[in-house]
Amino acid sequence: MRAEFTVEPFEAGNPGAHVQAAIDAAMSSGAQVVVGPFGTTVEGDAETVLDAVDALMRAATAAGASRVTLQLEQP
Repeated sequence: MRAEFTVEPFEAGNPGAHVQAAIDAAMSSGAQVVVGPFGTTVEGDAETVLDAVDALMRAATAAGASRVTLQLEQP
């Protein structure tokens, strides 16, 4: 399974605590995490990715995110 997310507000070069909180939560999940210039990708088995999505959504909103955009793909 693969999820790609973007946390807003986003400022290039200065992502903010809300963005970093989401990335840290995703990395703590055990999923493969790739931070890109416009979004972050999380890959792994379904349970791991869904746990990562739950954690990153909670972390981002708790840290002040105004919006989290998510795309989820299951092969």
